[in-house]
Amino acid sequence: MRSIIRLFFRTLRLVLAPFMLLSEKLTRGSALERSPAQQAEVDAETAKLALYQFSTCPFCIKVRKRMHQLNLNVEQRDTQHNATHRQALEQGGGRVKVPCLLITHDDGREEWMYESDTINAYLQERFGSAA
Repeated sequence: MRSIIRLFFRTLRLVLAPFMLLSEKLTRGSALERSPAQQAEVDAETAKLALYQFSTCPFCIKVRKRMHQLNLNVEQRDTQHNATHRQALEQGGGRVKVPCLLITHDDGREEWMYESDTINAYLQERFGSAA
């Protein structure tokens, strides 16, 4: 019985995945516009960030939408299909839970931020202004 339930949800996930990804692309809104100099500065700052995520996780989609709206080029690490990223998330963050934003501070210290609302609030506060 357990294997039948597992198979059902796996099949459901396979069927819904393309619709979730399409919905993300259609509803993400327009990107924040910055001058080339401002965008270069933001890109330099986002080089210190990495998002550990699953492609069809609704909470990860929420964060990716915010990143698009803020015009952020953050490295996305797929922990669902990449064992190396999964292991790094577990070792560094302490658990395999997505989304997780890895923030590498200037002093080399790493901060692992979980929860989509917390990540979105951080990104909005840090990068939300085009001025």
